[in-house]
Amino acid sequence: MTKIALITGASRGLGFALAEALAPQYHIVAVARTVGGLEDLDNRIKARGGEATLAPLDVNDDGAMQHLCLSIHQRWGHVDLWAHTAVHTPPLSPVPHADSRDLAKTVETNITATARLIGYVDPLLRAAKAGQAVFFDDPHVGEKFFGAYAASKAAQIALARSWEAETANLSPRVRILTPGPMPTATRARFFPGEDRDKLSDPHLEAERLLAGLNG
Repeated sequence: MTKIALITGASRGLGFALAEALAPQYHIVAVARTVGGLEDLDNRIKARGGEATLAPLDVNDDGAMQHLCLSIHQRWGHVDLWAHTAVHTPPLSPVPHADSRDLAKTVETNITATARLIGYVDPLLRAAKAGQAVFFDDPHVGEKFFGAYAASKAAQIALARSWEAETANLSPRVRILTPGPMPTATRARFFPGEDRDKLSDPHLEAERLLAGLNG
């Protein structure tokens, strides 16, 4: 049986590195809005002897994500690993000055879309022999200017932790990991001018995180 890894947010950063690291042990279903990034990922996966299905989709497009999960069910019948790295990062700002449109998009992407995807992917993971869902925490609660992003990530992780508790003796296994600081586009928005040479390479971080999934 072909092992399937669904990576949401696969066109750059940690999602890209996770997808590359998982190939060729898994067939990668790579979801992201950036077509160029997905094509680069496909080239890297093929160079490792792996295969990928590219899905240039927005996780906020409910109909498209439903159709994708239905297509996965019809083709393979299961997902062995889901790594959810898709995120929206609003500009840092004082809480009283948070832009309402940015806040709405942050909530839609980081909370609402995550909740919907859990519902769609759960049966695919339960159909696998040992399905796993992996979420990635980025705690900034209480830090100045991080209000909108920190609140949305905390809510996302709260959803994941509840799902983890609900499936503790069942399937799938839900994991919540905390990556180290990496020189990603998201971090560059938060910490411009930071010495990026001191940060962890996303590919090394992906290998470290994946090694811990069997623990």
